[in-house]
Amino acid sequence: MLGLHIGGSKTHAVRSELDSDPGQGTDPSNEAPLEITEASANLSSVGHQGADAVLRRIAAAVGDGVQAVCAGAAGADTPASRAVLSALLTERFPGARIEVVHDTRIVLAAADLDAGAVLVAGTGSVAWGRNREGREARSGGYGYLLGDEGGGYSVVRDAVREALREYYAGLEPGTMVSALLAATASADALQLMDLFYAKPEPDHWAGLAPLVLDLAVEGDPAALRIQAEAAHSLATLARQVLGELGLDLPLVMAGGLLVNQEQLAGAVARKVALEDPSLIRILGQAPVHGAVKLARQLIAP
Repeated sequence: MLGLHIGGSKTHAVRSELDSDPGQGTDPSNEAPLEITEASANLSSVGHQGADAVLRRIAAAVGDGVQAVCAGAAGADTPASRAVLSALLTERFPGARIEVVHDTRIVLAAADLDAGAVLVAGTGSVAWGRNREGREARSGGYGYLLGDEGGGYSVVRDAVREALREYYAGLEPGTMVSALLAATASADALQLMDLFYAKPEPDHWAGLAPLVLDLAVEGDPAALRIQAEAAHSLATLARQVLGELGLDLPLVMAGGLLVNQEQLAGAVARKVALEDPSLIRILGQAPVHGAVKLARQLIAP
């Protein structure tokens, strides 16, 4: 079976045999699962042709005989968008059983949970959950034009705004702004703004979010303000879902910003403020393993 995690910045694919454990590196036949990282196949980011090109390369790499495919895709919000991606997968993996879900669902599966809430902060941000009665709730995940507060793109956008604020206030660029100007080869905030509009791809700018958050760890005041705003936005998403489904549910935090930025994750956890802090955890393995698990269920007896 094949699991796919189609994020805003990349596509992570794992092919595993039927009797293997998607959370482990090897299976009983001593054959390691095949793992591939490709460019994003996100339809809203790269379009139909771009997504098809990525899936074509993945299909060629994993070979024939795939019985089931589960794709957890960021932005797979509507039946129409899921149908388009499903059709592309059906073309590339003929005869396989296909399922397309929002990427939050594979996070829950990767955490070995049937019920719980998920908070993802990568290029964008979203919270989703399912309680023990099967009721679902969601908050955020509307894309960079309408939301995604607290995600990587939002963090860097706030840093660009800080650069413009300092510039028009007649201030010398602070540490964070100087680092951002250097990273983008921009002479000043105005050139940075022009670049931001000329190259609007969210994944490009989200890649600079660690620069901002690492400076927050070092105590830079501007970076700390941006981190605090991101933590507030992310915690608000999680609290909305938990408030609808039940505060006794576990919360799984995933996505590059929460997995790799300990200070941000800690700030979010404190703001969510569940009665039992042990209910909050960081996802311990890549979300794609949840997609493999769901793909297995498509063909399980």
